[in-house]
This record gives sequence, structure tokens and C-alpha cells, in this order.
Amino acid sequence: MNFREFIADPGRDCAVVAHRGLWRGAPENSLLAIERAISAGHDVVEIDIRRSADGELFLLHDEALTRMTGLAHAVEELSSQQLKELRLRNRDGGDENSFTQERVPSLREVFDLTRDRIFLHLDVKQRAVIPGVVALAKGMGVAGQVDFWASLKSAEDLTWIRETIEPHDVLFMAKTHLNVPTAASQMALLSELSPPVCEIYFDRLEQLSAVDGLVRENGMALWVNTLDSVACAGFTDMAAQADPDAVWGRLIDAGVSVIQTDEAAALKSYLAARRT
Repeated sequence: MNFREFIADPGRDCAVVAHRGLWRGAPENSLLAIERAISAGHDVVEIDIRRSADGELFLLHDEALTRMTGLAHAVEELSSQQLKELRLRNRDGGDENSFTQERVPSLREVFDLTRDRIFLHLDVKQRAVIPGVVALAKGMGVAGQVDFWASLKSAEDLTWIRETIEPHDVLFMAKTHLNVPTAASQMALLSELSPPVCEIYFDRLEQLSAVDGLVRENGMALWVNTLDSVACAGFTDMAAQADPDAVWGRLIDAGVSVIQTDEAAALKSYLAARRT
């Protein structure tokens, strides 16, 4: 089963997306954090991608390497050889976390590690880099395991998606906001594109009813982040730890079928309990 088939499967449970891997006991975006997400049986791991000065692809969230490596440079300023030598700080980095033996991983290493083992949500930090990532995924034979993500706010966005992503038959996820003045125009674009999955932002859970038609008629899956820093309407990981029914349960009951979280183990346990 490829990623597109998994997302479209009407009988699957809510998918668990491990944000930057399981980073509580390993550096975020590291091979170890990804391996632990695989070993834990999670469905998807989210990783952040940037391009080096010599055009190779590496994993890092921030614009600068400071938080995770202590080096005040951007990935884009260093060669691939320089990046491969950098050790990562544990967990989410910063001075309070010690250095580990984990290095800044290349996307090639990640594709080799994850091949046929877990799906990958690719957060490519610069849109211009996406064609290179698509080419690498296709060249390494893992295009069916990955997705690509972009905002869908304008006709220009729609054109870019159709010209850059759709010809390669890889899973694409649109990002749509129901909590902004341009919500109606974003919904019109979403209806025109009708992607297999949409990351949705809202201020009230009731706003999700706006996409009921696309979910029902086209099988579009809804993706929501419960990450404390970007969650919608108080549906956070922190709140879910105290009352998972009030957060993860309400989202699932409202039609959400993909949740990205920093508490993947807790969400997985909650889903298992719901099934009993």
C-alpha cells in the first residue's frame, strides 16, 4: 500500500504523525528519532528539509543550525561534507541539551532508512527546493511513500501545484485556513483542486462543516496539528494529555483522520483504547 492508498482507505484508523520523529529521547529530525517512530509502529513521520550550499538535501527545521548544532550558520551556507560532520544536540536542542553521536542526516539517508517501513510527510522549507526533492524521491524509488505540502491561498498557488506536483503523481496535501477573511476564496480553490488530504486551520470546530462536501463526495482526508505551538482552538497536545476525549476524540468525531503530534505514543494508546 502506498501513501495515497493509505490516506484514501475508508477503513483505517486515525493516522498518527510523529512530529520530527520521536524526539523526546533523541535529536529531532535525526535518524534515531525516525527509527524510533518506525519501531513504535506510527503511521507517518514528519521531517523538515533544506538544501545545502552544494545542492544536497538535509534535515533541519530552523533557518540556522544554532539550536540543534551550536553553529550559527544556515544549512544553505555549508557544503554537504560540512553538514555531515555536525553532531546534533539531544531532544529539541538548545544549550540545555547535550551533544549526541547523531549527525545532521541527509534526505538520501532518510529515504534508505524508511524505505517500505513508514510514510514521510516532507516539510520542504523553501518551495523552490520541492522539485529537487520530488526528483530524489522518484530516483530512489520512494515516491509512493512521501507527501508534499503547500498553502493553497491563490490562483498562483493552484497553478504552481498543478505544474510542479501533479505531473509526478505523488501525494499532495493542501493547507487551507477557515479562520481568515479569505476563507471563502480558499475553499473555492480547495474545491477546484480537490486534493486527497487537506491540512485545515480553524477557530471553532464547527467550521469544519465547510469541508463536509469534499470529505463526503471526494474522500478528502482532514489533517489537523495538535502541536502546542500551532494547534487550533485550544486543541493542543498539552490539553490532550489531560483529557484526550476532549481534544483528539472531538477532532476524530468531527471527521479528522490524520493528527500530527509531539505526543505520538499517547495518541496511539488513546486510539487503541477507543477501539475496545
